[in-house]
Amino acid sequence: MNRIAAVSLGIFLSGVGVAHFVVPGYFRTLVPRWLARPGLLVATAGVAEIVVGVLVLTPRWRAAGGWAAAALITVYLVSHVDALRSARAERARFLERPVGAAARVVVNVFYICWSIAVAEAAA
Repeated sequence: MNRIAAVSLGIFLSGVGVAHFVVPGYFRTLVPRWLARPGLLVATAGVAEIVVGVLVLTPRWRAAGGWAAAALITVYLVSHVDALRSARAERARFLERPVGAAARVVVNVFYICWSIAVAEAAA
């Protein structure tokens, strides 16, 4: 089970990292307006996710990759908490409404827990 969780996490992170380059416009919408250069941030995050995904997929580096994934996803919480702060019920996009923004936070906390579980199992 530990190997399945680790490989799944590595594939997930790598796939999402690639998606940053395939559909960058979507990821730019997740960057808070007060952060400069959203295009650069999206590209940097994409590269980071691919690198961390590869670390998680490599048994020798799996523990470090799991901790790096937890740290990276924790940084993303800034974006999700900002979205929750500015969410409004009348907005058209689900992720910009309170329930959608809250779901983003909950899902990312799950990803952090998943990453920590992989790191601890690999140690």
